[in-house]
Amino acid sequence: MDVDEHDRTFKPSTEVSAISHLNAPHTHSFFVLQVPNQLVEERWTELHFTWASKSYKIEVPDSDRLYDLKTAIYSLTKVPTERQKILGFVKGKLPPDQVRISELPILPTKKFTVIGTPEGDEIKDPSQLESLPDVINDLDVDFTENMVASNRYQHDARNIRKVHEAIKNLSVNIIHPLRKGKKLLVLDIDYTILDTKPLTSGSLPPAECARPGLHEFLEAIYPYYDICIWSQTSWIWLETKLVELGMIGAQRNYEVQLKFASCLSVFDRSVHPSLVLDKTCMFTVFTERDNKPWTHSVKALQIIWSHFPQFNATSTIHVDDLSRNFALNPKEGLKISAFKNAHTPEAWADRELYKLARYMIHIANVDDFTTLSHKNWKSIVKHLPGSS
Repeated sequence: MDVDEHDRTFKPSTEVSAISHLNAPHTHSFFVLQVPNQLVEERWTELHFTWASKSYKIEVPDSDRLYDLKTAIYSLTKVPTERQKILGFVKGKLPPDQVRISELPILPTKKFTVIGTPEGDEIKDPSQLESLPDVINDLDVDFTENMVASNRYQHDARNIRKVHEAIKNLSVNIIHPLRKGKKLLVLDIDYTILDTKPLTSGSLPPAECARPGLHEFLEAIYPYYDICIWSQTSWIWLETKLVELGMIGAQRNYEVQLKFASCLSVFDRSVHPSLVLDKTCMFTVFTERDNKPWTHSVKALQIIWSHFPQFNATSTIHVDDLSRNFALNPKEGLKISAFKNAHTPEAWADRELYKLARYMIHIANVDDFTTLSHKNWKSIVKHLPGSS
């Protein structure tokens, strides 16, 4: 690659400078399982581009992907990544999004042109799209079956930096202290504890979209676990789902006072969720599926642990219907079967949460969850006393 070293700088990798507007220092302790605590020093490249007769400067680190550059361009121009035409940036055709900046054949001028229509100027009103529920992609991969690959993703300089960025960007407002000595349950929503499709379409009442035993499950495990809800959806839809499910605001034994704080809120509760995170706490990673490049979002538990150091890998369990969300923390993940077709007799007979409650109570007194494998949790439940 033709790069003038005078246009390169070395510095700790933090975030794309063009979208950095955060001045507050990060002072939280940071526990990362199998991931270095210190950021890796990287080379950064200064790039210049024009769009709509305006000039922009941007800096990108070597470990970033083309995807990250496009995301930074979007933050400056509001031209969605799929609409961007990038001209004069590299020799030949623009490579796929997963290619790293260090691998791109960037032209010596390091100047390029972006063409594309920003959000708000297209025929379809994007403000309407913002209010729609998020589309859930259920393609999946089990990272517990390939720990070598998982370790590679955990040690990836870009992923480490993305975790640090998410930690730094997260604002936490504690309304009521978390309970001393409790384990932590990180719980997904969509297709884990409810059938999302009929809820968002309105084809079923909210109560009929909930997985059978939802509230009984929360009540059963609450004496042992603080509860964190983490959904791959936007906050407006996350709050709506929690209210419609009766998980907040309902006359139950777990009244909750909700207060917004970036992508995480902490509740005053008797049985209800302690923490709620939405999709803004997630970031995109580049992995493989069937030996082919694959892009998906991930839930990095280090983001929670850094703000609440009483929790770590020894005391956290993450329940989700998608194993890919465990990519950076595979040993903490417990995959639950997806709950769909809530209107059918098969769904009414679902007993997954009842089984999960038994398993989680069974392991609640284990000092170190890293000594466990949650992969065969259903087999363990079958052998517990009283199991039919």
